[in-house]
Parts: sequence; structure tokens; C-alpha cells
Amino acid sequence: MPETILESKAGEILAARSRAGKYLTFTLQGESYGVEVLKVREIIRHIAITAVPQMPEYIRGVINLRGKIIPVMDLRRRFGFPNVTNTEHTCIVVVQVKLPDGKATPMGMVVDGVEEVISFNAADIEKTPDFGGQIAVDYILGMAKVKSVVKVLLDIDRVVGADALKDIKIPAA
Repeated sequence: MPETILESKAGEILAARSRAGKYLTFTLQGESYGVEVLKVREIIRHIAITAVPQMPEYIRGVINLRGKIIPVMDLRRRFGFPNVTNTEHTCIVVVQVKLPDGKATPMGMVVDGVEEVISFNAADIEKTPDFGGQIAVDYILGMAKVKSVVKVLLDIDRVVGADALKDIKIPAA
């Protein structure tokens, strides 16, 4: 039995090491979130978004970014937070996400504000707590501790990709 505990602990350490790295942190609803900086393509100020009919509520529409049409998701709506009026800090983070078919595509995410790029080592990241069997948390990579603040590290491919985009047809790049 002790070997099982050791194997489990070793697996947790390896998982934490794989999550270690640089993250772009941003705010939503007064809380801090992070996405792997290698997934981030650019950060732009909030611009006009063209609505597209029959999209899920959390898909705000599309933007024209230097001649390329990019879908934009409102992370507040995606996470079920109440809508708020955009502020001078509201921006769009353009990330590269993996689609269900394995192809990569850019996707914009509306966030309340960008904080910083921060490096987390394995010791800074804890696995996602168990919230009970009925609550899906597979889109959370882990919880990073910075002083007295917890930052939720997101698996952006799961938040923005696969199931979020299953009903959306994105034009081929």
C-alpha cells in the first residue's frame, strides 16, 4: 500500500512540473486566472465585435484582425458570470486553440483586464481541489499560489476549444 501512495505522489509531482511555466494572468469577476503564455498570440484593446446569428450566448461574434476573421468568446458568459459594462481595462486576448479535429485556430477571449506574465514553478501549483462528482473542473490545470492570492490556471483548449466550439463552424485558415 505505501508504494501506491508513493506512486500517487510521484504522479502529482510530474503533473505539477508539466504545468510549471509562464502564464499570462488576467481578471474576471474580480478573480485572477492564467493561461499558458505560449498559447497567447496577442492582446488588443476592446474593439467592435460583429454579432453572428444563432451562436451560443458566450460567443460574442467575430472581429476583423488585420484581415483575418476571428471568433470572440466572452469568458464572463462562458463561466456563467453576470454581464458588466466594458471598462477601459476590458480587452481581447487572442489565443491559439486546438479544435476537436486537431487543427489550431486563433480565438479571442474578452476579459476584464490583463495583469502580468508570471512564471510558476511546480511548488507554486496545486492540483485542482475536488468539488464533488457533479462539478466538471477538467478545464482547470491547477491552482497557483502567489503570496496570499490564488490564480486559477486554465486549460484554454478545453475552455475555448472542443466542447465550447462544437456547435460553431469556424472557417478554415
